[in-house]
Amino acid sequence: MSSTQSNLPDTSQLPAPEASQLQDLPKDELEALADELGLEVARYRTRQHLVAALHQRRQLIATLDRDAMLDTIRWARRSVPLNATNEQLAQEIVRVKSMRFQGLSQQGLLVLGHLRGASVKHTDDVPTLIRKLKKLEGFFSKLGRKQRGLIGSLVSNLLGEDQAETDYQFLPPQQTTNAPAPIAPPSRPASIKQEIEEAGLLGGIAGRIKKSADSYLNHKLDEIESRIDRKLDEIDRRLGEWRDKEIANRIRILKITLWASVIVAAFSLIYSYIKVYFYP
Repeated sequence: MSSTQSNLPDTSQLPAPEASQLQDLPKDELEALADELGLEVARYRTRQHLVAALHQRRQLIATLDRDAMLDTIRWARRSVPLNATNEQLAQEIVRVKSMRFQGLSQQGLLVLGHLRGASVKHTDDVPTLIRKLKKLEGFFSKLGRKQRGLIGSLVSNLLGEDQAETDYQFLPPQQTTNAPAPIAPPSRPASIKQEIEEAGLLGGIAGRIKKSADSYLNHKLDEIESRIDRKLDEIDRRLGEWRDKEIANRIRILKITLWASVIVAAFSLIYSYIKVYFYP
């Protein structure tokens, strides 16, 4: 702990805008931000050490590869907005507590290792990265995870959960002109057993209910949007018909006016001719 704190830079070395922003934050907001970025607040004795650690964590997040972070998001089956920043992606990844790394690429494991505080290197292969990540889990944490996994198995068997579910749908598609780097194909959706093992009984059930509610709301919103689109199309069609009828009526009026003008001019010409030549 002492070596970690001694290696932290002094807050006077931070950029002035960021240093002032972090220093001006209240203590509870500063600790909440540190917790969101995956820092253990209890490890830092003073406010200056915490501010310096936050600065280092933000610098680390800014250097992480975005495609690798999206790969980790897909593996963790997290919902993120299309324009999410690296810091928002990191906050979602920090919330992932799963120790099942099947389907996660080497770059995704590197991102996960950096955000979990493991001493990982770009030259490490997948087994080495998994071994370093598993070393971070203590004995009691592992025991608690096994216990939650047992409870998850009982709940899964009780509910009769079907493992054949649909593909992951929570990561929005890439909308860029340049072709994005390939992302690992999505793994099978997380089962209730895995969710309970990761978040506990109440957390796993609450997460499953939230996903079901989100799916239901998205489905209803799509239905409402399609109805609105149909109504707008019908209104546009009726406005088009009304516009065509209005134009046709105006053209008819112009024709009548033109013919009336021609007839009046003709009568005027005939009257003038008769007046001049027959009744001088």
